Amino acid sequence: MNRLNLPFVLEVLRLWLLMLGATVVLVLLTMSIAWAQPTAPAQPALTLPQVIELTLGQSSVAKQAVTNRETSLWQYRSFRADYKPQLALEGVLPNYSRTITPVTQPDGTTDFRYVRINNSYLATTLSQGIGLTGGRISVGSTLQRFDNFEGNQRLYNSNPVAIGLVQPIAGFNALNWNKRIEPLRYEESQRQYVEERETIARRATELYFDVLLQQVNASIARQNRQVSEDMLRMGRERHRLGRLSENDLLLLELNLLNAQQAEVQANVDAQNAAVQLKGYTGLTVDAAATLDVPAAAPKLEVAPEAALAQARQYRRESLMFQRRLLEADRNVAQAKGTTGFQASLTASFGLASSGEQFRTSYVNPNDQQQVRLGFSMPIVDWGKTRATVKTAELARQQAKVTVEQEQMTFEQSVLSQAAQLGALEQQLALAARADSLAQRRYNIARATYQVGRISLTDLNIAQSEKDRAKRAYIAALRASWVAYYQLRTLTLYDFERQQPLLAASN
Repeated sequence: MNRLNLPFVLEVLRLWLLMLGATVVLVLLTMSIAWAQPTAPAQPALTLPQVIELTLGQSSVAKQAVTNRETSLWQYRSFRADYKPQLALEGVLPNYSRTITPVTQPDGTTDFRYVRINNSYLATTLSQGIGLTGGRISVGSTLQRFDNFEGNQRLYNSNPVAIGLVQPIAGFNALNWNKRIEPLRYEESQRQYVEERETIARRATELYFDVLLQQVNASIARQNRQVSEDMLRMGRERHRLGRLSENDLLLLELNLLNAQQAEVQANVDAQNAAVQLKGYTGLTVDAAATLDVPAAAPKLEVAPEAALAQARQYRRESLMFQRRLLEADRNVAQAKGTTGFQASLTASFGLASSGEQFRTSYVNPNDQQQVRLGFSMPIVDWGKTRATVKTAELARQQAKVTVEQEQMTFEQSVLSQAAQLGALEQQLALAARADSLAQRRYNIARATYQVGRISLTDLNIAQSEKDRAKRAYIAALRASWVAYYQLRTLTLYDFERQQPLLAASN
């Protein structure tokens, strides 16, 4: 019987060896392919300085701040150009006309004549505004050519030089007021740019910690789920041995279900927070990457009075309040200068000549002068002038009250922000200590529960306190960093390096 089965056994053994060899070859081939493929390097954790730097460099809000600053720069250049000489060239060339037009005859009658003429001119003007008086002085030269093609006539009329002056009398001087207001507006825009960058950094910090807190919640939920699985596995073994009640076993199962639900919800919240961070910062990297837990914000010992002094010196509010009061005064002056009695003096002096040739039109020019004083004065306007001026004066009074209130509110916010720095630092130190103690207590409670010396309820309490302490530490860390950037925003001063942020920006 054994002799008959020996060939069969050998055949089965040969087939088994062939299958084993094919399996080994397949495994080696798979491993070689896996080794040949490059392994994607683990993405390093993002840090808070990296996120702030990326936000200031590529986010839409940062680009909008740059655009606002450039717009203010060009507006200021436009204002400066109003006080510089303006050279202009104008003319009509050609001005050809071919038509039938009524022509008055020497006897006073009108006859319709066929005319074909060209009347062109070319003029250059150099003008300069007078900021002190609000007038404008100009120097120009004009050349006019007239062609009558029907009568074969050509005439030139030249004004080699002409000096003119237009001067309002007792009117509104816009140049003078702009010279006082626009430099303040420009300097205000420069400070606003630095303020907007600090505001962006503060907002990026808030969103960073929002994501970090949700990631910490997800990490806590994941750890709690793993611990719950281990505790349930241990509890089933102890229940099998009769050392754990049915009620405690059910509680362990319920803890696992709650931990699983908390993990799912924490992951969803972390993803939503990451989307908000990515949308605001414009990050090109994956915003869902792990965020690094930063160290505490720099410790600053800033007296509230010192912070207020820096805010008054560098913040745009001081310039803005001054500008708004000047604008209110300007509106009153404009209401008085554009209503009631109006007068304007126009004077010009120049040389003029004419001739049938271009060259002869500049020979022996005659001088010409013109002086004109125009005025207007309402006789009966039913109180319109007085009402216009009174409205502007009331608006100025309201502007003063509003500025005083806003200045007081701003100064109080600076003093309050500087005063709470010490409390936030102390709160962060206490939260860090509480986090460390709660973690140690939970580790001891977990080990004690495993040997059966405390109840499951006590373990759950220790776990809840551990999770709450960790979240409180992240919240205190967030508050310290937000307060750090908030103080920089309110004062535009870097107390860590002892220098104004305007100098660093420039």
